[in-house]
Amino acid sequence: MVEFTEGAPCWVDAMFADVEGAKSFYGDVLGWTFGEASSEYGNYTQAYSDGKAVAAVVPPMPGVDAPSQWCLYFASPDAAATATKVTSAGGEVLMGPMQVGTFGSMVIAKEPSGAVFGVWQPGDHKGFEKMGEAGAYAWAEVFTREPAKADEFLPKVFPYGSQQMDAGDDPEMEGMDFKVFSLGGPENAVLGRMKMDDDFPPEVPPYIQVYFAVPNCDEAVTKAKALGGKLHFGPMDSPFGRFAAVTDQQGAAFAVIDLGTTVGEMPKFE
Repeated sequence: MVEFTEGAPCWVDAMFADVEGAKSFYGDVLGWTFGEASSEYGNYTQAYSDGKAVAAVVPPMPGVDAPSQWCLYFASPDAAATATKVTSAGGEVLMGPMQVGTFGSMVIAKEPSGAVFGVWQPGDHKGFEKMGEAGAYAWAEVFTREPAKADEFLPKVFPYGSQQMDAGDDPEMEGMDFKVFSLGGPENAVLGRMKMDDDFPPEVPPYIQVYFAVPNCDEAVTKAKALGGKLHFGPMDSPFGRFAAVTDQQGAAFAVIDLGTTVGEMPKFE
């Protein structure tokens, strides 16, 4: 079982008004299978890829009218202590710290520029059982209009180092404000941060984009669109893989990436 370092992405889940619809969508697009709903914990239902836990879906709590969206959780040895850091660094704790049976403890929080994230202190449930392979979590990026706020906040809450991307002479990267956060050195990047430009409608709030790996990006996009999802960006080739940003049929945003199809040289980071 993987033990996650403090600050490492360790789990994702999403709330859906139509859980069966979500299971059908992600089962087809990402090849997931699903376990039994846990009635004791609000019908929380784990998703599996090749029999390994990779995510979860859950219906909204009674009386809660929340939009469907993916939530990324970062590992913490002490969720309550991390919640205190969130507040002192200018963020907001939205829920918790809350003990979830023997599985662990959770916090839902918002960084100062507005992106929502989770904190997970593992108990019996450690987190992802598979990462960086088809059907599993691959990467995540904070999209924000106020990058300075996120950049200042994140290293105060988690033990991150950071590197700013050097756009160099690449015209495609001109004006792009992108930073990566790492644990234990630049070679262990765990999170990206992208400044939202004018291509993003003003009503789209800051958010964390979760990337799921797929065998073929274009095929995954075709499946998503056939099931009522929408394509928002791509497919596009990059040094990291061929990727596309989509929303599912209930409006939850995510990205798919074929990590095996890479084009171009890796960007430099300062």
